Amino acid sequence: MRALVDIDERQIKELDLLARKQKLSRAALIREAVSDYLDKRAAITEQNAFGLWGERKIDGLAYQKKVRREW
Repeated sequence: MRALVDIDERQIKELDLLARKQKLSRAALIREAVSDYLDKRAAITEQNAFGLWGERKIDGLAYQKKVRREW
């Protein structure tokens, strides 16, 4: 899929320089950058999920046992 993105001249020049150094196309660098950004955002979301139970006053295992008793 193609996407139209506005990038300023300074960024284009830096991308072209980096592309030549890494022997990649500008498009390949942009795809890599987008992929890295999405991976980073996913990792942040996963990290935010850890510790959600920490603010609760009841022990997680005790809560689990209480809920299962209701079955």
